[in-house]
Amino acid sequence: MRQMDLPPRVGDRPLATAALPHSQLDQQPASTRDLDSVPAEAATRPQVTIQPSRIAVEGSRAPVLTDEAETGPPEAFMIGREFCHGHAGGDSSLHAALPPHPARAAQEAGWGEPHYPVHTHRAPPSITMLYAPRDEAERDVILRLVRASYQFALGVVDRANADAGMP
Repeated sequence: MRQMDLPPRVGDRPLATAALPHSQLDQQPASTRDLDSVPAEAATRPQVTIQPSRIAVEGSRAPVLTDEAETGPPEAFMIGREFCHGHAGGDSSLHAALPPHPARAAQEAGWGEPHYPVHTHRAPPSITMLYAPRDEAERDVILRLVRASYQFALGVVDRANADAGMP
């Protein structure tokens, strides 16, 4: 396994709501092109379909493991087999279930923060808000994190090995 080294995100952290729905309030990209490419890339992965999110605002899209897929631990999902979703309605952030090391790496490098329900103990610490990608380079970092979420959902990165990084 290798460590997940992320470059620091440029600039201040975006403002986010301190309630549900947990939304990014500023630093939105001019276009949703980079956000739209994240679920599109996830849909190319084996055993993934894109469905409307069952827990995000209306219009949000979610990569979901198919019923045939073997799954990882419960904290690798937000609901059902949904391991990530991209928001709709003017908020281009995402929420993803991440193994411990990538979740910490994303937060420490400024790419995200714990999802609001984590603070109220209504969600496991794996659930992370990933800030909206503002350009292609930022999208590439978010894609790496969504791939880590996918691997976690499949059980490739389990709780025992997650602190060591990702395969």
